[in-house]
Amino acid sequence: MSEGAGEGRLLLAATPLGNPADASARLVEALGTADVVAAEDTRRLRTLAAALGVPVTGRVVSHYDAVEASRAPELVRAIGEGRTVLVVTDAGMPSVSDPGYRLVGACVAAGLPVSCLPGPSAVTTALAVSGLPSDRFCFEGFAPRKPGERRRWLTVLASESRTCVFFESPRRLATTLADAVEVLGADRPAVVCRELTKTYEEVLRGTLGSLREWASAEEVRGEITVVLGGAVAPAASLEALAERVRERVAAGERLKDAARAVATDAGVRSRDLYQAALE
Repeated sequence: MSEGAGEGRLLLAATPLGNPADASARLVEALGTADVVAAEDTRRLRTLAAALGVPVTGRVVSHYDAVEASRAPELVRAIGEGRTVLVVTDAGMPSVSDPGYRLVGACVAAGLPVSCLPGPSAVTTALAVSGLPSDRFCFEGFAPRKPGERRRWLTVLASESRTCVFFESPRRLATTLADAVEVLGADRPAVVCRELTKTYEEVLRGTLGSLREWASAEEVRGEITVVLGGAVAPAASLEALAERVRERVAAGERLKDAARAVATDAGVRSRDLYQAALE
């Protein structure tokens, strides 16, 4: 895929979460033609390429968190000289809680082209199968490891009305769910997704309380993605907000616009507030 000087580019490519059949045709082509392949784990790259039956002809370099910043100048220089640099991680989309965003920033600063080969993502896959509201959501990366930081983080999520997706280590899942029960309450809806797309995929839906009991009793293994239901505003608070909406409508504002403005300020769903104002 070598191109003329000044025609190089950075390609971010999503890789399968576990099932090689999820690889896109564009990923297969890029693996076989890129001048440089920057891989989070070069051994996993070779395993994936073998499973896809594609020979990696370009130069392979390691590109994990600890070396991403120091590796960026070399890769930016290669792109500037007309080469195509392909970035892949162990699974899912580069830059999403994985290496990639520092290199993207360096390329943007240098005025070099950046493209993306879309594909699998544990974030959107877990959200889709969770059964929880997906019209608005936030992604929190990995839950904090230290107990104090984790509790402070959960305290912020106590008032988050959007569905929240985050990653967790199987070793810390039971502890994190126990903290979540204490901070957020046992009845908050949640879903634990384990080994998405793999042979032993498991999706457990319930409350934080029931999921804590499951995680405490099991020896949890594999890649874990947690989907947390959003906070629901108490009925009294929703009615108070609805009254603010009606006051704005009485002053001449459209109901839909008033509901959206008040909902944004209060951090609640505008459609819920709109309905409450109607009633």
